Amino acid sequence: MAASNATGLQSIEHIVVLMLENRSFDHMLGFLYTDAGNKSPAGQSYEGLTGKETNPGTDGSPVTVSQITPSTANAYFMPGADPGEGYTATNDQLWGSDTAPASGTAATMNGFIKDFSYTIGWEKTDGWSILPGTTANDIMGCFTPGALPVLSALAKGYAVCDHWFCSVPTETLPNRAFALAGTSQGHMDDKTKTYSCPSIFGSLTKAGVSWVVYGYDATPLTKADFPDTSSAPASNFGEFKDFQAAAKAGTLPSFSFLEPSWGSTGNSQHPNYDVSKGEQLIHDTYEALRSGPKWDQTLFVLTYDEHGGCYDHVAPPWGATPPDSTPGEQGFGFDRFGPRVPALLISPLIQAGTVYRVPDGTTPLDHTSILKTVEQRWNIPALTARDKAAPGFGDVLTLTTPRTDDVLSGVTVPAAGTEGPSANQLSHLEAVRREVLGVASPESEGAVQDPDARPSG
Repeated sequence: MAASNATGLQSIEHIVVLMLENRSFDHMLGFLYTDAGNKSPAGQSYEGLTGKETNPGTDGSPVTVSQITPSTANAYFMPGADPGEGYTATNDQLWGSDTAPASGTAATMNGFIKDFSYTIGWEKTDGWSILPGTTANDIMGCFTPGALPVLSALAKGYAVCDHWFCSVPTETLPNRAFALAGTSQGHMDDKTKTYSCPSIFGSLTKAGVSWVVYGYDATPLTKADFPDTSSAPASNFGEFKDFQAAAKAGTLPSFSFLEPSWGSTGNSQHPNYDVSKGEQLIHDTYEALRSGPKWDQTLFVLTYDEHGGCYDHVAPPWGATPPDSTPGEQGFGFDRFGPRVPALLISPLIQAGTVYRVPDGTTPLDHTSILKTVEQRWNIPALTARDKAAPGFGDVLTLTTPRTDDVLSGVTVPAAGTEGPSANQLSHLEAVRREVLGVASPESEGAVQDPDARPSG
C-alpha cells in the first residue's frame, strides 16, 4: 500500500480500464468544445472539430462533417452500417487507397466516404444488417455533447486525451492485444483470436499485484487471450455485478479490466449497435467507483480499442516503436499508429476541464500507455519495446486534495427506444468469445457479420 501522504500516481491504489468498441475521437468527442473555439475552460487548446471539415463525396464534391444530435433520426445507431475497420480499409480511409503508403507519408484523411461507400456496397451484397436509408455521407456524422451527455460530462469534468491513438491501424483483437500485452505478435486482423505471448496480467501476478478481468454478463473474452489468463484461477474473472459489489465494498483489485457485452444488442458501442447502452455502461462504471470507499485512490481509464472506420480529421503519426522482431502481416512494420480514439482519464485527483496530451514531437499516447502507467505504478518491467517507449499518464494527477463534486449530477442517460438493425445477428466478437471459450451458440441466432469477410477492391 502507498503511504498515506503519497501524491500523484503513487497515491493511486486502483487502476480501472473500460475499453469499448470501434469509435473514433471526432465521431464521439469532436464537437466537445467547438462552441468554445476548441478551448477548454482552463484555456488549453483542444484538437476538435470546427464544423468545416470535409471529405470528398462519391461524386468528388466536398461533404462537410455533420452533427448527430438527440433529435437526429436513429441517432444512436449511426453511422447506420459497420464501416470498414481492417488494415486495408484503414489505409483507404487515411490515404484513399488500400495500398500502404511510403514510410513517413502523411495521411490525407480524405477517404472515409469513399471507403464507406465501398463497404456499404459489399455488405448489402452479403446480407449485412444496415439501417434503412444509410448513405456513404453518414460516415461524416459526429455526436454532439448533448447526444452523449455521459461521455461529454466526464470529458469536461476530468481529463480528455485529444492525441491518444490506437496502437495499430486495424481492427479489434490486435489493438486489444497491444493494450494488454504490448504486441499483436505480427498479426493484423481478427483471424488470429488468441496470442502466445505474456500479458500484463502475468506480470502483475509475478509482482504480487491483484487483478481481475470483468466480463459484462458472461465470462470475458480476455480470459482466453493469453497463456497467463487462460491458466489463471477463476478468482481472476468476474462479471460487472461483481465489479459493482467490489467497488461498493472497497475490495477492488489493484488492476481491473472491464469488457462490455459483445452481443449485437449489447453495450459495446460497436457500429451499428446502440450507442446509448454504452452511455449507460459508462455511467454505471463511474457511479460504482465514485460511490465506493476507495474513490479517492482510483484512476479510471475509459477508451476505445480502435476507430472502427468512423471519421477523424487528425493524421495518425509515424515513428511508432515496433514491439519486437516479428514480421508484420500484410507487410506492416508497426512503425505508425492507428487513428485517434476517445480516451478519458477520470479521478478526483484530476483538475476539471483538463486536456491531456504529451508534448509535441514526443511519442504520443496509445494503448500501451496503459501498460506503461501500470508498470510505473507497481514497478513492473516492460513487456515489449513498444510499452517501454510509451509515455505514461500518471502526471495527470495534479491535485493533492481529492475533489468531492459529481460531474454527472443532473445528467440523464439517453435511450434509443428501439432495437437496432443488427438485433437479430450474432455479433462477430460474441462469436469469437464463444469460440475461444468453447461456448455453444443458439441455433436461433443469425449469421455472424465478420469484418474479415471484406473483399479486396
